[in-house]
Amino acid sequence: MAFESTPLRRIEEDPQHPRARNTWPATLPPVAQLLDDGLDLGPATVFVGENGAGKSTLVEAIAQAWGLSPEGGSTGARNSTRVSESSLHDHLRLVRSAGTTRRGYFLRAETMHGFFTYLEENPGSRPEPRFHEISHGESFLELAVDRFRGRGLWVLDEPESALSFSGCLALLGHLKALLAGGGSQVILSTHSPLLAALPGARILEVGEWGLRERAWRDLDLVTNWASFLDAPERYLRHL
Repeated sequence: MAFESTPLRRIEEDPQHPRARNTWPATLPPVAQLLDDGLDLGPATVFVGENGAGKSTLVEAIAQAWGLSPEGGSTGARNSTRVSESSLHDHLRLVRSAGTTRRGYFLRAETMHGFFTYLEENPGSRPEPRFHEISHGESFLELAVDRFRGRGLWVLDEPESALSFSGCLALLGHLKALLAGGGSQVILSTHSPLLAALPGARILEVGEWGLRERAWRDLDLVTNWASFLDAPERYLRHL
């Protein structure tokens, strides 16, 4: 059977396990919209929005529904320090493309310290870098480049937290190359206008309205940064 272009075609509520709309996180408008309407996915989807809007909740639930560890890793990772994720993944149904891969990896900057320890304590069959002995950004980028290879579902939650400007550019270049190779899919949440510019990505702005598709140049994220960089004193005098 031939491979489809992307591993995951659609996310929707599992009709056999619906989520009560009056309980968190279904009270978040973006989550409610996903449960009510479902969400079709292309090769790359970028979620942007303010803190607390629900973008990380969505990305985390998609990763878990795919079978990835909520604290980072592949379908085989079993690292767990403190359970803080929602049970949203239990209420989702994934519509996979026929004949495609089930490979994937989840990276989230906020859990990397514990995940690096997990990797050191559970080494694979080939030598790994000593992640704790290099900088946070260097280790995050090296892990992404090493693990995100070939066909698969690559999920990232706010990776810019670990990366400099040049690090974000390097990650963006790697994701672009993966997508150009075919058979890979990227789902990303970010506060970075640089990462939101992933070529070919569908950008969904997350907020009290739910989910809305926006062009990169029209994002609040982009216009706010551009306005600040043009005249930072306009903002700083109000602090």
